[in-house]
Amino acid sequence: MDQPRRVEHQMTDKGYVPVYTTAVVDQPWASYSAEEHRTWATLFERQMALLPGRACDEFFAGLSELGMSPHSIPKFSELNEILRAKTGWTLIAVEGLLPELDFFTHLANRRFPVTWWIRKPEQIDYISEPDLFHDLFGHVPLLMLPIFADYMQAYGEGGLKAARYGNEPLTELTRLYWYTVEFGLLNTAQGLRIYGSGIVSSKSESLYSLESTAPNRIGFDLKRVMRTRYRIDTFQKTYFVIDSFEQLFRATVDPDFGPIYYELKGAEAFPAGDVLDGDRVFQSGSGEGWPVDGDV
Repeated sequence: MDQPRRVEHQMTDKGYVPVYTTAVVDQPWASYSAEEHRTWATLFERQMALLPGRACDEFFAGLSELGMSPHSIPKFSELNEILRAKTGWTLIAVEGLLPELDFFTHLANRRFPVTWWIRKPEQIDYISEPDLFHDLFGHVPLLMLPIFADYMQAYGEGGLKAARYGNEPLTELTRLYWYTVEFGLLNTAQGLRIYGSGIVSSKSESLYSLESTAPNRIGFDLKRVMRTRYRIDTFQKTYFVIDSFEQLFRATVDPDFGPIYYELKGAEAFPAGDVLDGDRVFQSGSGEGWPVDGDV
Protein backbone atom coordinates (compact mmCIF):
# COMPACT_ATOMS: atom_id res chain seq x y z
CA MET A 1 0.00 0.00 0.00
CA ASP A 2 1.26 3.45 -0.84
CA GLN A 3 1.75 5.60 2.25
CA PRO A 4 -0.86 8.38 2.46
CA ARG A 5 0.43 11.83 1.79
CA ARG A 6 0.38 14.66 4.30
CA VAL A 7 -2.15 17.36 3.50
CA GLU A 8 -0.62 20.11 1.37
CA HIS A 9 -1.03 23.88 1.56
CA GLN A 10 -1.42 26.59 -1.01
CA MET A 11 -1.01 30.36 -0.81
CA THR A 12 -4.23 32.40 -0.89
CA ASP A 13 -5.25 35.89 0.20
CA LYS A 14 -5.64 34.38 3.68
CA GLY A 15 -2.08 33.07 3.71
CA TYR A 16 -1.22 29.37 3.52
CA VAL A 17 -4.35 27.28 3.87
CA PRO A 18 -4.83 23.50 3.71
CA VAL A 19 -5.79 21.84 0.48
CA TYR A 20 -8.76 19.86 1.72
CA THR A 21 -9.02 16.19 0.89
CA THR A 22 -11.91 13.81 1.34
CA ALA A 23 -9.77 10.68 1.25
CA VAL A 24 -10.17 8.03 3.93
CA VAL A 25 -7.06 5.88 4.09
CA ASP A 26 -5.57 2.99 6.04
CA GLN A 27 -3.41 4.02 8.97
CA PRO A 28 0.15 3.27 7.80
CA TRP A 29 1.15 1.96 11.22
CA ALA A 30 3.99 -0.25 10.00
CA SER A 31 5.53 2.77 8.28
CA TYR A 32 5.88 4.94 11.39
CA SER A 33 9.53 5.55 12.16
CA ALA A 34 11.21 5.15 15.52
CA GLU A 35 11.43 8.93 15.65
CA GLU A 36 7.68 9.26 15.16
CA HIS A 37 7.01 6.78 17.98
CA ARG A 38 9.40 8.76 20.19
CA THR A 39 7.53 11.98 19.35
CA TRP A 40 4.28 10.33 20.45
CA ALA A 41 5.96 9.17 23.67
CA THR A 42 7.40 12.61 24.42
CA LEU A 43 4.05 14.33 23.94
CA PHE A 44 2.11 11.65 25.80
CA GLU A 45 4.39 11.59 28.84
CA ARG A 46 4.56 15.38 29.03
CA GLN A 47 0.78 15.76 29.06
CA MET A 48 0.25 12.91 31.50
CA ALA A 49 2.62 14.59 33.93
CA LEU A 50 0.79 17.90 33.53
CA LEU A 51 -2.91 17.04 33.33
CA PRO A 52 -3.72 15.40 36.71
CA GLY A 53 -5.73 17.96 38.65
CA ARG A 54 -6.28 19.93 35.44
CA ALA A 55 -8.12 17.63 33.01
CA CYS A 56 -11.56 16.22 33.85
CA ASP A 57 -11.97 12.72 35.30
CA GLU A 58 -13.90 11.60 32.22
CA PHE A 59 -10.88 12.25 30.01
CA PHE A 60 -8.63 10.05 32.15
CA ALA A 61 -11.25 7.32 32.33
CA GLY A 62 -11.52 7.19 28.54
CA LEU A 63 -7.76 7.21 28.11
CA SER A 64 -7.43 4.30 30.54
CA GLU A 65 -10.22 2.24 28.96
CA LEU A 66 -8.65 2.69 25.53
CA GLY A 67 -5.31 1.50 26.86
CA MET A 68 -3.33 4.34 25.31
CA SER A 69 0.27 4.48 26.47
CA PRO A 70 3.52 6.20 25.56
CA HIS A 71 5.09 2.98 24.28
CA SER A 72 4.02 3.43 20.66
CA ILE A 73 1.53 5.20 18.44
CA PRO A 74 -1.78 3.38 18.97
CA LYS A 75 -3.27 1.28 16.20
CA PHE A 76 -6.65 2.63 15.10
CA SER A 77 -7.87 -0.91 14.47
CA GLU A 78 -7.29 -1.88 18.10
CA LEU A 79 -8.88 1.27 19.46
CA ASN A 80 -11.89 0.74 17.21
CA GLU A 81 -12.70 -2.60 18.82
CA ILE A 82 -12.98 -0.86 22.18
CA LEU A 83 -14.79 2.23 20.90
CA ARG A 84 -17.39 0.28 18.92
CA ALA A 85 -18.21 -1.87 21.91
CA LYS A 86 -18.58 1.12 24.26
CA THR A 87 -20.25 3.89 22.21
CA GLY A 88 -20.50 2.69 18.62
CA TRP A 89 -17.84 5.07 17.27
CA THR A 90 -15.14 4.24 14.73
CA LEU A 91 -11.90 6.06 13.99
CA ILE A 92 -11.04 6.67 10.34
CA ALA A 93 -7.61 7.73 9.13
CA VAL A 94 -7.51 10.90 7.05
CA GLU A 95 -4.78 13.02 5.48
CA GLY A 96 -5.77 16.25 7.20
CA LEU A 97 -8.62 18.72 7.42
CA LEU A 98 -11.86 17.71 5.73
CA PRO A 99 -14.44 19.91 3.98
CA GLU A 100 -17.23 20.82 6.38
CA LEU A 101 -19.94 18.63 4.88
CA ASP A 102 -17.67 15.58 4.83
CA PHE A 103 -16.71 16.20 8.44
CA PHE A 104 -20.34 16.58 9.51
CA THR A 105 -21.31 13.43 7.60
CA HIS A 106 -18.67 11.37 9.38
CA LEU A 107 -19.69 12.65 12.81
CA ALA A 108 -23.38 12.08 12.11
CA ASN A 109 -22.49 8.45 11.36
CA ARG A 110 -20.27 8.06 14.43
CA ARG A 111 -17.03 8.09 12.47
CA PHE A 112 -14.28 10.29 13.89
CA PRO A 113 -11.57 11.44 11.46
CA VAL A 114 -8.04 11.18 12.86
CA THR A 115 -5.06 12.60 10.98
CA TRP A 116 -2.66 9.71 10.37
CA TRP A 117 0.63 11.68 10.52
CA ILE A 118 2.36 13.06 13.60
CA ARG A 119 4.29 16.31 13.96
CA LYS A 120 8.07 16.60 13.59
CA PRO A 121 10.31 16.80 16.69
CA GLU A 122 10.90 20.51 16.06
CA GLN A 123 7.10 21.02 16.25
CA ILE A 124 6.72 19.48 19.70
CA ASP A 125 5.61 22.76 21.28
CA TYR A 126 3.45 24.12 18.46
CA ILE A 127 1.93 23.03 15.18
CA SER A 128 -0.60 25.10 13.27
CA GLU A 129 -2.75 22.21 12.03
CA PRO A 130 -4.20 19.16 13.79
CA ASP A 131 -1.94 16.10 13.75
CA LEU A 132 -2.31 12.58 15.10
CA PHE A 133 -1.45 13.52 18.67
CA HIS A 134 -4.03 16.30 18.81
CA ASP A 135 -6.73 14.17 17.20
CA LEU A 136 -6.06 10.90 19.00
CA PHE A 137 -4.92 11.95 22.47
CA GLY A 138 -7.03 15.10 22.57
CA HIS A 139 -10.35 14.00 21.07
CA VAL A 140 -10.78 10.27 21.31
CA PRO A 141 -10.85 9.57 25.09
CA LEU A 142 -14.11 11.49 25.54
CA LEU A 143 -15.73 9.44 22.77
CA MET A 144 -15.76 6.68 25.39
CA LEU A 145 -18.22 8.78 27.43
CA PRO A 146 -21.70 7.93 26.10
CA ILE A 147 -23.24 11.37 26.52
CA PHE A 148 -20.28 13.12 24.88
CA ALA A 149 -20.33 10.55 22.09
CA ASP A 150 -24.02 11.41 21.60
CA TYR A 151 -23.18 15.13 21.57
CA MET A 152 -20.65 14.63 18.81
CA GLN A 153 -23.14 12.72 16.67
CA ALA A 154 -25.82 15.37 17.32
CA TYR A 155 -23.33 18.07 16.35
CA GLY A 156 -22.65 16.32 13.04
CA GLU A 157 -26.37 16.01 12.34
CA GLY A 158 -26.79 19.69 13.21
CA GLY A 159 -24.04 20.64 10.80
CA LEU A 160 -25.74 18.85 7.93
CA LYS A 161 -28.96 20.72 8.70
CA ALA A 162 -27.17 24.06 9.07
CA ALA A 163 -25.68 23.72 5.59
CA ARG A 164 -29.19 24.21 4.18
CA TYR A 165 -29.31 27.70 5.69
CA GLY A 166 -26.07 29.02 4.17
CA ASN A 167 -22.67 30.12 5.41
CA GLU A 168 -23.70 32.16 8.45
CA PRO A 169 -25.16 29.21 10.41
CA LEU A 170 -22.09 27.14 9.56
CA THR A 171 -19.89 29.87 11.02
CA GLU A 172 -22.02 29.87 14.17
CA LEU A 173 -21.76 26.10 14.50
CA THR A 174 -18.00 26.28 14.01
CA ARG A 175 -17.83 28.61 17.00
CA LEU A 176 -19.83 26.12 19.06
CA TYR A 177 -17.38 23.34 18.21
CA TRP A 178 -14.40 25.58 18.87
CA TYR A 179 -15.52 26.70 22.30
CA THR A 180 -16.68 23.25 23.44
CA VAL A 181 -14.99 20.29 21.75
CA GLU A 182 -11.71 22.13 21.16
CA PHE A 183 -11.39 24.64 24.00
CA GLY A 184 -14.06 23.87 26.59
CA LEU A 185 -13.77 23.91 30.37
CA LEU A 186 -15.93 21.97 32.84
CA ASN A 187 -17.08 23.23 36.25
CA THR A 188 -16.69 20.53 38.89
CA ALA A 189 -16.87 20.32 42.68
CA GLN A 190 -13.05 20.35 42.65
CA GLY A 191 -12.85 23.45 40.47
CA LEU A 192 -12.53 24.10 36.75
CA ARG A 193 -11.24 21.22 34.65
CA ILE A 194 -10.23 20.91 31.00
CA TYR A 195 -12.13 18.77 28.51
CA GLY A 196 -11.39 20.54 25.21
CA SER A 197 -8.99 18.66 22.94
CA GLY A 198 -7.06 21.75 21.89
CA ILE A 199 -6.17 22.30 25.52
CA VAL A 200 -5.49 18.75 26.74
CA SER A 201 -3.10 18.16 23.83
CA SER A 202 -1.14 21.39 24.50
CA LYS A 203 1.29 21.88 27.39
CA SER A 204 1.18 25.66 27.29
CA GLU A 205 -2.58 26.03 26.88
CA SER A 206 -3.24 23.46 29.63
CA LEU A 207 -1.53 25.89 31.99
CA TYR A 208 -2.83 29.10 30.47
CA SER A 209 -6.49 28.11 30.27
CA LEU A 210 -6.76 27.42 34.01
CA GLU A 211 -4.04 29.47 35.67
CA SER A 212 -3.47 32.66 33.69
CA THR A 213 -5.26 35.83 34.79
CA ALA A 214 -5.38 37.07 31.17
CA PRO A 215 -8.39 35.20 29.68
CA ASN A 216 -12.06 35.41 30.52
CA ARG A 217 -13.80 32.32 31.86
CA ILE A 218 -17.53 32.57 31.25
CA GLY A 219 -20.47 30.24 31.81
CA PHE A 220 -21.71 28.43 28.71
CA ASP A 221 -24.71 29.88 26.90
CA LEU A 222 -25.55 28.51 23.46
CA LYS A 223 -26.42 31.73 21.63
CA ARG A 224 -23.61 33.64 23.33
CA VAL A 225 -21.10 31.05 22.15
CA MET A 226 -22.49 31.01 18.62
CA ARG A 227 -21.98 34.76 18.34
CA THR A 228 -18.45 34.87 19.77
CA ARG A 229 -15.38 35.11 17.56
CA TYR A 230 -12.28 33.11 18.45
CA ARG A 231 -8.53 32.91 17.99
CA ILE A 232 -6.76 30.39 15.76
CA ASP A 233 -3.20 31.68 16.12
CA THR A 234 -2.70 32.11 19.86
CA PHE A 235 -4.24 31.35 23.25
CA GLN A 236 -7.97 31.99 23.59
CA LYS A 237 -9.17 35.27 25.02
CA THR A 238 -12.26 33.57 26.42
CA TYR A 239 -13.03 30.05 27.63
CA PHE A 240 -16.63 28.94 28.09
CA VAL A 241 -17.44 26.73 31.08
CA ILE A 242 -20.10 24.02 31.03
CA ASP A 243 -21.64 22.70 34.25
CA SER A 244 -22.00 19.15 32.93
CA PHE A 245 -21.80 17.12 29.75
CA GLU A 246 -25.56 16.74 30.04
CA GLN A 247 -25.86 20.53 29.63
CA LEU A 248 -23.71 20.36 26.51
CA PHE A 249 -25.73 17.53 25.01
CA ARG A 250 -29.04 19.24 25.73
CA ALA A 251 -27.79 22.41 24.04
CA THR A 252 -27.65 20.52 20.74
CA VAL A 253 -30.72 18.27 20.93
CA ASP A 254 -33.34 20.37 22.72
CA PRO A 255 -33.48 23.59 20.66
CA ASP A 256 -34.83 23.96 17.16
CA PHE A 257 -31.82 25.54 15.47
CA GLY A 258 -33.85 26.91 12.58
CA PRO A 259 -35.38 29.72 14.69
CA ILE A 260 -32.00 30.29 16.35
CA TYR A 261 -30.35 30.80 12.97
CA TYR A 262 -33.16 33.16 12.01
CA GLU A 263 -32.79 35.09 15.28
CA LEU A 264 -29.01 35.42 14.86
CA LYS A 265 -29.12 36.23 11.16
CA GLY A 266 -27.21 39.45 10.55
CA ALA A 267 -26.39 39.89 14.25
CA GLU A 268 -22.96 41.34 14.88
CA ALA A 269 -20.49 38.86 16.33
CA PHE A 270 -18.93 39.57 19.69
CA PRO A 271 -15.16 40.12 19.85
CA ALA A 272 -13.38 37.16 21.40
CA GLY A 273 -12.37 39.03 24.53
CA ASP A 274 -15.61 40.82 25.43
CA VAL A 275 -17.42 40.30 28.72
CA LEU A 276 -21.11 41.13 28.36
CA ASP A 277 -23.85 42.12 30.74
CA GLY A 278 -25.64 38.94 31.66
CA ASP A 279 -22.54 36.73 31.38
CA ARG A 280 -21.95 34.32 34.25
CA VAL A 281 -18.36 35.27 34.91
CA PHE A 282 -15.92 32.89 36.55
CA GLN A 283 -13.09 35.30 35.76
CA SER A 284 -12.97 38.61 33.95
CA GLY A 285 -9.56 38.48 32.33
CA SER A 286 -6.89 41.15 32.53
CA GLY A 287 -6.25 40.89 28.78
CA GLU A 288 -2.52 40.96 29.38
CA GLY A 289 -0.61 39.97 26.25
CA TRP A 290 -3.65 39.87 23.98
CA PRO A 291 -3.02 40.72 20.34
CA VAL A 292 -4.99 43.73 19.14
CA ASP A 293 -6.78 41.96 16.29
CA GLY A 294 -6.98 38.60 14.56
CA ASP A 295 -10.33 37.27 15.81
CA VAL A 296 -12.18 35.11 13.28
